[in-house]
Amino acid sequence: MILRTNRELKKHYHDLKAGDCFVGTLGFKHLRQTMLVDLLVRGVRIVPSPLCQVLNNSKTSQAQVLGPWMLPHTYVINRRTDLMHAICDYNRFRIDTVVTKEDRLDCGYGIHRWDHVEAVYNHASSNPQMYPFVLQPFLDAYTDIRVVIAGDHCEAYSRKNPNNFRMNLTAGGRSTPHTLGNDQLAFCREIMSRGNFPYAHIDLLLEKDGGMYLSEIALNGGLKGASIDRDALDAIKGEILENLLPAPERP
Repeated sequence: MILRTNRELKKHYHDLKAGDCFVGTLGFKHLRQTMLVDLLVRGVRIVPSPLCQVLNNSKTSQAQVLGPWMLPHTYVINRRTDLMHAICDYNRFRIDTVVTKEDRLDCGYGIHRWDHVEAVYNHASSNPQMYPFVLQPFLDAYTDIRVVIAGDHCEAYSRKNPNNFRMNLTAGGRSTPHTLGNDQLAFCREIMSRGNFPYAHIDLLLEKDGGMYLSEIALNGGLKGASIDRDALDAIKGEILENLLPAPERP
């Protein structure tokens, strides 16, 4: 059995057995991870992979798995103890201004800037619902690059906002086409391989001295600065997913 919509998955969920397959991004927001684990245990194949689907929906999961590609001193803060250790680290390296990222908010809405990590601690102490979150040093001078990779299609554009440190185009930023260097493309491919992403929208932070870091990665994202339109890109992504199925199961 091959299912391609969340409606079909809900209808046939308890009938699935080892060897069956679900093709697509799993919905069911509050049950997603439970269902992914359940389907894996039952031997049901999921395309794209469960790993990339979990990473796609959680910034803290991205920081945990893809941390080696992110800014140094990036931490996943799950509890007060984690934050206390981070404070010691930041003070040791004289890191003042920091950024926090709420776990499941997109478009820059969950990004907060703090003048000092102690301000994060004070806020989190009275707001336990803040956990978990990502904590990073604030990077003042960099170029924000959105990279879209799907099959043979690869393009990139920079995003800049002179009035907001959040460079997202939805936050008022403007885009300019960016020529992706071979090292930048290899960097993106490496991240995709680690996260098992068959295609991706990747946000990079590029420093003037050549430093390159992952900000975020997603299976789908905005295309305001891209040359390809949504329908064309979705068609490429759909073909990629179908090609991930064993030959006898392809349409």
